Amino acid sequence: MSPNPSVPDNAAKRSGPASFRGRTLSVSLTVKDLQKSLAWYRDVLGFTIDRRLEREGTLRGVAMKAGDVQLSINQDDGARGWDRVKGEGFSLRITTDQNVDEIANRIKELGGALDSEPADMPWGARIFRLRDPDGFKLTISSIPAA
Repeated sequence: MSPNPSVPDNAAKRSGPASFRGRTLSVSLTVKDLQKSLAWYRDVLGFTIDRRLEREGTLRGVAMKAGDVQLSINQDDGARGWDRVKGEGFSLRITTDQNVDEIANRIKELGGALDSEPADMPWGARIFRLRDPDGFKLTISSIPAA
């Protein structure tokens, strides 16, 4: 029996319903300046525009892609205050089979700033970190060697 009654023990897990199996994760971020963020994700990070979301003739959001990664950025309407901190305690990790050093160098050449230079991790991946114009944290990671 599990010491915590709200957490089933392994036997109960095996005989219970199948565990959740997500296939993809898409992220939607609310940004202060949609055009600035669009330019950053497209021109600095390398995302492409999948579709534009307009309301009454005004661009309100953009769905973007980078390989299988999907990201939406949406214009903040200021209803919750313009000075609230975004992205605290939260980081997006994007894994790629591309050379992360080359990606990091390209980002810097295009005016982006890194929070950390590419480095090898104990689990075999190579990563670097950066922030978007609103302060949302991203980690770009190579696929760990098998």
